Amino acid sequence: MTNLDRSSPDEMDWKSVLPRFLVRGLNLLPTRDPVIWEKYYSAVWKRDKFGGWLESADRLPSIRLTQLLNVERQKIALVRNVDNFLQGLPSNNVLLWGGRGTGKSSMILSLLAEFSERGLRLLEVKKDGLEDLSEILRSVSHEPYKFIIYLDDLSFDSGDGSYKVLKSHLEGSTVEQDQNIMFCATSNRRHLLPEYGSDNQATRIIENELHESEVVEEKISLSDRFGLWLSFHPFRQEAFLDIVTYWINELSRHDFARVRSVSSFSKSDYEQEALAWARSRGNRSGRTAKQFAIDWLGRS
Repeated sequence: MTNLDRSSPDEMDWKSVLPRFLVRGLNLLPTRDPVIWEKYYSAVWKRDKFGGWLESADRLPSIRLTQLLNVERQKIALVRNVDNFLQGLPSNNVLLWGGRGTGKSSMILSLLAEFSERGLRLLEVKKDGLEDLSEILRSVSHEPYKFIIYLDDLSFDSGDGSYKVLKSHLEGSTVEQDQNIMFCATSNRRHLLPEYGSDNQATRIIENELHESEVVEEKISLSDRFGLWLSFHPFRQEAFLDIVTYWINELSRHDFARVRSVSSFSKSDYEQEALAWARSRGNRSGRTAKQFAIDWLGRS
């Protein structure tokens, strides 16, 4: 009699019930429906203890390119780049950087309304999902659509090595990466990583040429992988007031201000209050202008 034949009854019982335990365990795992890209234009990569999955968004973002004022230079450059991408022409990965509330995220989201009918789709990845980038890209590589991998409010702390995962997937343009993928990131930091005065201590001038330290070179190298940089800055006073006026008119048209008609509003009614609002926030931005318009109309 072999050793296998001498198995105890308990061992034999485990062998018979183990497959049933496995089946029950698999049935307890959450089921994830695949994103139907013909129906949904955007999705978010989410994670839990069981892994990651794509969750579709139910509707298009409400923001439109025409609602983004005083950023024409940035709009023209981004739209041209995305148009090239959709045509299969050379195009760049994009970094939109600058002050908070200046329209960086809104500009990317507004691309869907502009280009979704031409096959553009948006896939948002949070920073904690960067480790899954290979899996994410594989999940859409066979799709007949063009995907913007949207990295919103991206920045990395000291000692955070997840930026190296992103760096390994980024090339200077879409020519070197998957042909249906473009990375678009927004950040308050131009180089995405914190920069300290001590980083420059090893910088040297050799034969009248500046040689950056290895620390500086490493930090710059990530943002350099984005071929197109678009900068956003706080608005001048008159530009800020123009945006306030736009949002007061726009919100009024949607029956937000029902006390009196929009025709009775004049800039002198709210100009000083709008500027005081911006000073209290320390920021003249499109977001600040819209927030003031909402507050002012509610009080009016």
